[in-house]
Amino acid sequence: MLNHHLSPDQTAALPLEMPRALQHILARQSAAPASAGLSRRGFLKVSGGAGFALGLAPLAANAAGEAAPAGLKPFQQPTSFVRIATDGTVTVMINRLEFGQGVQTALPMILAEELDADWSRVRGELGSNDPAFVDPGFGMHITGGSNSIKNSFMQYRELGARARAMLLGAAAARWNVPVASLRTEQGQVIAADGRRAGYGDLAEAAMAQPVPEQVTLKNPKDFRLIGKPTNRLDSKAKSSGRQDFGIDVRLPGQLTAVVARPPVFGAKPRTVDEAAARAIRGVKAVLRVPLDRGAEGVAVIAEGYWPAKQGRDALKIDWDTSGVEKVDSQKQLAAYRQMARQDGPEHFKADMAPLAKAPHKIQAEFHFPYLAHAPMEPLNCTVQWTPGGATLWVGTQFPGVDGMAAAGVLGLKPEQVAVKVQMAGGGFGRRATPTSDFVVDACAVAKAARAAGLEAPIKTQWSREDDMRGGYYRPMHLHQAHLGFDKAGNVLAWDHVIVGQSIVSGTMFEGFMVKNGIDQTAIEGMKEPYPFPMRLRVHHPKENVPVLWWRSVGSTHTAFVMETLVDEIAARTKQDPVAYRLKMFGDQHPRHRAALELAVAQSGYGKRKLPAGRAWGVAVHESFETVVAYVVEASVKKGQPVLHQVTAGVHCNLAVNPRTIEAQVQGAALMGLGMCLPGAAITFKDGVVEQSNFGDYVVARMPDMPAIAVHIVPSAEPPKGMGEPGLPPLAPAFANAIARVTGKPQRSLPFKLA
Repeated sequence: MLNHHLSPDQTAALPLEMPRALQHILARQSAAPASAGLSRRGFLKVSGGAGFALGLAPLAANAAGEAAPAGLKPFQQPTSFVRIATDGTVTVMINRLEFGQGVQTALPMILAEELDADWSRVRGELGSNDPAFVDPGFGMHITGGSNSIKNSFMQYRELGARARAMLLGAAAARWNVPVASLRTEQGQVIAADGRRAGYGDLAEAAMAQPVPEQVTLKNPKDFRLIGKPTNRLDSKAKSSGRQDFGIDVRLPGQLTAVVARPPVFGAKPRTVDEAAARAIRGVKAVLRVPLDRGAEGVAVIAEGYWPAKQGRDALKIDWDTSGVEKVDSQKQLAAYRQMARQDGPEHFKADMAPLAKAPHKIQAEFHFPYLAHAPMEPLNCTVQWTPGGATLWVGTQFPGVDGMAAAGVLGLKPEQVAVKVQMAGGGFGRRATPTSDFVVDACAVAKAARAAGLEAPIKTQWSREDDMRGGYYRPMHLHQAHLGFDKAGNVLAWDHVIVGQSIVSGTMFEGFMVKNGIDQTAIEGMKEPYPFPMRLRVHHPKENVPVLWWRSVGSTHTAFVMETLVDEIAARTKQDPVAYRLKMFGDQHPRHRAALELAVAQSGYGKRKLPAGRAWGVAVHESFETVVAYVVEASVKKGQPVLHQVTAGVHCNLAVNPRTIEAQVQGAALMGLGMCLPGAAITFKDGVVEQSNFGDYVVARMPDMPAIAVHIVPSAEPPKGMGEPGLPPLAPAFANAIARVTGKPQRSLPFKLA
């Protein structure tokens, strides 16, 4: 997932740097067709179970000539986010993609808290590329970096408070009483004399009230929703199989496209024999189309996925791979080792002179392979031409960027492209591609289909094999560490080098996320929170493999290196690994200390005797401003690593929905466990990905799932990120336990026990 764990200086620069690069997107989108002709007092009527939902359209276009309050931006307008039906049902618009992380519940909780809504009548609905739905901290449409709750916490509180103030104003006008004499409770406005009016009854009049710029928010001690374990709004639909995802989009007359993609990135067909494909019943067209990274493919368009896939598989294509680099994993590793011996850009620059005379030393090399995102729902995007432009139905983390990219392919203006964000079945960063690759490919297919006389909506759907071999992987990395320390475990010098592709070079994020030639996502998690004098050098080779953030980004490998080496220092100096970490934290890192001490206390570490063959493992790591500590129990059975028990201590500041946080940690831990299992790697031979499906690309499965107990450090401070921080410390905690069982430290992921 996209990393936004930046320094204060970088964060301060974002509103200037990123929106400048994207402000033309937002400016053009502000006149989007969905907003045209609707005034601030015009109502968007949406049929509902008990009548019509009453709300306001985005404020970009204003037929009545009224201006929004001068101090408010579109993302601060409750009229873009709240619809109240006549039966009192409150629909909250979500400015993010929901793909399992729980924002479709947590964001409505935050807004409903300040609105004083009846939670049983609250619903969540995914948004679009409308300018109102940008991330208020970044000025662009984005779901990533575990920023959804962190960046929209105050936004949604204020939205709810503004909507509540407008409802109070409407009731005061109706009853001719002072606003101060009224209160709200459970979706009703209540007068001092006992009169009551439901929100549904007041909605239309409330929307005619001026939008207040300043509002008073609740005292956190009065929260009745925020901080309470709450069931997810989408759980019933998902558990019953009734939830629709992007892959389920069905439009009248819709056709499906499946694309034959080159076996080596960037290749093109030399010749295509399409006769067998065209002979399959339901196939409508076979078209050559441009693809990502200068490649070219062949799209088979048919009446449904199965005939399209059968047609694609029947194609006979002679691929021309002569002009593209063919990556080989073994040769690549050797080249990385050679590069690690060369001078390169430095991030930390501590003096390495004490290393030579250090009484204790460790030299270690770590290897981390490419990883596929492998979400349960393969990539897909549906494109429909409309009289005024085009509409896209897609589960995307970047609806604004993808809308711009789609406009470029379709020959439209950005404001002519509407992106309807769909529920996604996972993503882990793959649906936040700066190149918009799978959206651009779908638009290229739709454009070619239209040129061939097919005016129908076209869904371009990837197969599981397409998804696994389609690129944009977590980069392969090599770490080499040489460190020296004294008998007390005090590190005297730590010389470190990282080799791996940059995921932001060449993207819109390069300007502020590449410093001194170093991609900041590659080094996050190095050194901190430990007071180690470190020299850190970084190399970013160019490879013909498209790479991208993967859930928890750089911390997927840096946490493993740091936390396994910290454990090894403790073992070499005969110190308890928990005590050693706490000593290293000193009084500088109270959140790390609190998370670790909570996990230790709840696990019984050091107090409970483990079954024969089991060992404790410990790790703690901060990512996206949240600290997660794990204490685990693990063993080795029949030569395979087994994780039995996991106890988590989490410090994420205020827990908006503890139930979602528990689920996030459970899911992240399972994904982190998957990195450890033999077979969890993407490898290349002669430029071709060797894995194709879950039969040869290992992910953690139900039998691998350990018992997990999640404990949250109480806090009233503003919430921090939670979607990703549960992943990084799991693998090193597991590895540290396995090292105690086998006596051999783990130097790579997946584990190698033989």
